[in-house]
Amino acid sequence: MAEHDATIAVEVVFALPDVQHRVALQLPEGSTAREAVTRSGLVEALPEYAIERAPLGVYGHQVDGALVLADGDRVEIYRPLQVDPKTNRRQRVASGETMAGGRARERRR
Repeated sequence: MAEHDATIAVEVVFALPDVQHRVALQLPEGSTAREAVTRSGLVEALPEYAIERAPLGVYGHQVDGALVLADGDRVEIYRPLQVDPKTNRRQRVASGETMAGGRARERRR
């Protein structure tokens, strides 16, 4: 295989609360994270999520769309948060709710 014909295997994922979309791709070496998203077909398949402008990550670390991918990378498409995590935690603490969803027990003295 000639050097200019080299390809890499990547996966593009987009998770919703009830389903995860996963697309495996073979891309030319030197492809970027944003190019992988475009080539995945998810932009057209899920137009209601504005995927073409969504923040991206690779294995849990947010990246710029211009990041050149390596063989085996998993490009993650992030959705906007519904609630700010800090605000959500403050509200849970104020209501006495624990991370497990139950009420905190009173401390014994």
